[in-house]
Amino acid sequence: METLWFCLVALMIAAYVLLDGFDLGAGIIHLCVARNEAERRIVLRSIGPVWDGNEVWLLAAGGTLYFAFPGLYASSFSGFYLPLMMVLWLLILRGVSVEFRNHVDSPVWKPFWDAGFMLSGALLAVFYGAALGNVVRGAPLDPAGRFFLPLWTDFGVNGPLGILDWYTVPVGVAAFAALVQHGALWVALKTEGDVARRASNVAGAVWFLVAAMTVLVTILTFRVQPQAGANLSAHPWGYVFPLLAVGGLVAVLARGRNRRPVVGFLGSCAYLAGMLSSAAFGIFPYVLPARPASSLGLTIYNTAAGAYGLRVGLYWYIPGMLLALGYFVFTYRHFRGKVRLEAGGY
Repeated sequence: METLWFCLVALMIAAYVLLDGFDLGAGIIHLCVARNEAERRIVLRSIGPVWDGNEVWLLAAGGTLYFAFPGLYASSFSGFYLPLMMVLWLLILRGVSVEFRNHVDSPVWKPFWDAGFMLSGALLAVFYGAALGNVVRGAPLDPAGRFFLPLWTDFGVNGPLGILDWYTVPVGVAAFAALVQHGALWVALKTEGDVARRASNVAGAVWFLVAAMTVLVTILTFRVQPQAGANLSAHPWGYVFPLLAVGGLVAVLARGRNRRPVVGFLGSCAYLAGMLSSAAFGIFPYVLPARPASSLGLTIYNTAAGAYGLRVGLYWYIPGMLLALGYFVFTYRHFRGKVRLEAGGY
C-alpha cells in the first residue's frame, strides 16, 4: 500500500505540473508574444476556462500527501516553511492578477496586473524547480525527522544547507525553461495568427536551453544523490522514464514551425512526465532523503499512515478521482479548439 500511495501522489503532482504548468508558462511569455490588448486577451482566453481548475491538482496532491504520509507532511511543511509561504503569496498574486486586470479600464491598471501575472508565474516556476531539487538532494534531518532550511547559506551541498545552492538553482532554471516551453506550445496550440507564430518561435528558441539544462541537471543529480544511480543499477527498467523525457524533447523539436502544435505540446507533456517520474524513481523508497546522514531519511515506510487507513482511503480515493477526471474531460472537451475574441467564454 505504501508503494501504491507513493505512485498516486507522484502521479497527482505530475498532473498538476502538466496542467497548471502551461498556465504558468503562458503567463511568463504573454507580454512577449502579445503586443497589444487584444492579443493579451487572446492569451488569457487560452487558459481562462481551465487555469483555476488546474490548481485543484495541487490541493489534491497536498491533501493526499497529508493522508498517506503524515510524517512527511509534518516534517516538510515545518522545514520548508519559508519557501512555502513565498509560494502561497505568489499563488495569491497570480490569481488576483488574472481576476483584477479587467476590473478597471485604465492604461496603468491593466499593465500593472499583467506584470504581476508574469512575475508570479516566473517565480513560481523557479521555486517549484528548486523545491524538487531540495527533495532530490535531501534535507538535514535530525533523529526526530525535523529540520529547517534558510533561503541560502554558502550555496554548498555538503555544509550547512539552504533552499538555494549550486544544485537546486540549476534545477530551478531548468524548471523555468521547461514551463516557458510548455506554455508557449500551449499558446501556439490554442491561438492563431501572429500570437501563435510568436509563441512557436519562443518554444523553438527555449528548446536549446531546456535540452542543455536537462543534461546539466542529470549530471548533477547523479553526483548529489547516489540513490538515483543505485536504483537504476538495481532496476534497469527505470530507464524508461528518462527515455520518455528524451522522446518528448525530440517530439518538441520535430513538431515543425507552427505546423504540428499538437505534437509539440504532447511532446512537452511527455518530457515533463519523464523528468518528474525519473526524479520519483531516483529517490524511491525515500520521500525525503537525509543529508549527510542517509540513515535518517524519511521513507514511504516510516512516514506512512496505518495500513488499515491506507486501504480504506483507497476506496474513497478512486470514486473521487473518477469524478475529478470526468470534470476535467468535460471542461477540456467543451473548450477545445482555437480561442477567438469574438467567441463566448472568458
